[in-house]
Amino acid sequence: MTYRAPINDMLLSLNHGAGLLAAVEAGHYNGYEAEFSASVIEEAGKFATDVLEPLNQVGDQKGIELTDKGVITAPGWPDAYKRWCDGGWNAVSGSEQWGGQGLPLAVHSAVNEIWSASNLSFGLCPLLTLSAIDALEAHGSEELKKIYLEKLISGVWPGTMQLTEPQAGTDVGALRTRAEKQADGSYRLFGTKIFITYGDHDMSDNIVHFILARLPGSPPGSKGITLFLAPKYLVNADGSLGARNDIYASGIEHKLGIHASPTCTMTMGDKGGTVAWVVGKENGGMAAMFTMMNQARLGVGIQGVGLADRAYQRALAYAQERKQGKARGSKGDGSDPIIMFPDVKRNLMLMRGLTAAARTICYATAVAIDISHRASDAKVREKAAARGALLTPLAKAFSTDIGNEVAAIGVQVHGGMGFMEETGAAQYVRDARILTIYEGTNGVQAQDLVMRKLAMSGGEAVWDLLNELSETVKQVEASNDPAFGTTGAKLRDALQSAERASKWLLEKIASAPNEALAGSTPYLRLMSSATGGVMLAREALAARGDEALQSEAPRYVTLARFFAENVAVQAGALERAVIDGADAITGADAVLVG
Repeated sequence: MTYRAPINDMLLSLNHGAGLLAAVEAGHYNGYEAEFSASVIEEAGKFATDVLEPLNQVGDQKGIELTDKGVITAPGWPDAYKRWCDGGWNAVSGSEQWGGQGLPLAVHSAVNEIWSASNLSFGLCPLLTLSAIDALEAHGSEELKKIYLEKLISGVWPGTMQLTEPQAGTDVGALRTRAEKQADGSYRLFGTKIFITYGDHDMSDNIVHFILARLPGSPPGSKGITLFLAPKYLVNADGSLGARNDIYASGIEHKLGIHASPTCTMTMGDKGGTVAWVVGKENGGMAAMFTMMNQARLGVGIQGVGLADRAYQRALAYAQERKQGKARGSKGDGSDPIIMFPDVKRNLMLMRGLTAAARTICYATAVAIDISHRASDAKVREKAAARGALLTPLAKAFSTDIGNEVAAIGVQVHGGMGFMEETGAAQYVRDARILTIYEGTNGVQAQDLVMRKLAMSGGEAVWDLLNELSETVKQVEASNDPAFGTTGAKLRDALQSAERASKWLLEKIASAPNEALAGSTPYLRLMSSATGGVMLAREALAARGDEALQSEAPRYVTLARFFAENVAVQAGALERAVIDGADAITGADAVLVG
């Protein structure tokens, strides 16, 4: 079945669940009209349906090829990328100073969901380019910006992130790629990077590589890392392309999923060294890297949402068409569609509910980041930055966890046919598996949530979020709408579990950090399910109160109720796992060692 962007769901999530409309009305978006979001998202949906989705299975089956001329992408890929750039899609949130459209990151995030849903492998290329843009804009010299930023924002020259080495994965401080400073102020790089997404391809005439390396005499570990920019082709003074730089794809990975996305081993220095320029300061690479990573982590969370939505759409269509047996109470002749069976309904509702909750968390993260840059009041910017920092690990980890879960449920809905490649359901399972791993594993996200985001300012960002969510629960309870069922009570219980778990962790961070870390993963799930559940209730309330949405309000109320009574209700168990589960984990050597 053909992908259709869920425009109404996305707009309700963006405007009400994530708070874009309120932020616009508060003046944080400098005259941006929220109604314009619909036009952008609708056009993106058309492009995805007409151009990107038809290439998804082609890319999965054909993959990519490494030749003596470099990496060759799947048939149709270069043309689609050119059309995508010509449409201005890479420049949606780019700075107007450098040729971008200056639209909110929140709107760009919604558009990125559409690329990920229709063709995850394709969407990976612009995701990393956005991270490169952020790093260059925040840390690059004016000279580098003049040469590269407009090209990056347009997408004509996409970017890469080159961090990982065989011995340096999560421990980026262990990298060995070395840099040597030259008399003209440039540098030469020597070393090997692995797992580099879109490290080489035939979709553009140049690629801008962002590479972490170490200078001679630099401090050990992460304090001695510097970020460098190195183009595939050097750029002449007049802007034309010059000589080929000494950076090549020396191998490509054969992967479980995302077959059409080139994952390359990149070799530097075989022909005299890769010509590069420092981005930021020498030994200041970690700050620049985190600028890239924070954008990428939100982007990967959006990938999880897009993939989950696509898996849901396919499973729903199959369940409506596939007939097997008779449902209880059915009076018609012949077999019934399997969607009439309660367990299939439960699976489909779980798929949709998890996807919707993750979507709103991701959009809310983007809105917070937007406000942290756009608001005129410094205190508002500071508070929004704290909110964005708090939500980022939730956006990345929860959304990619549910991307995997929803894709797997989609196969289950298909039954035996889901295990067959021809239905397309299996590809989502394969593609989703990487999402919890790259751009910081989900275990690292949980650790970051507890040890940094919860700990900062004594938990102030968490208390602000929980207080805000509590106000929404009060509105649900005050509505006295029987259609909500026990939504209000279940969400209040979830918030109370989140509060108790947060207080316990704050105490343990200082006194017993390993116990705090042992509870970090269930805590992230607890915070995500409580936050996502309340945001869905907020959307349902908005739909009830908006004349244009009232006809659709019952389905949003039902979805919020389902999530509260079937997902958020697990908060109590997650709280106990955080608080009571630490001893068994810290004492696990009795099982795992010897």
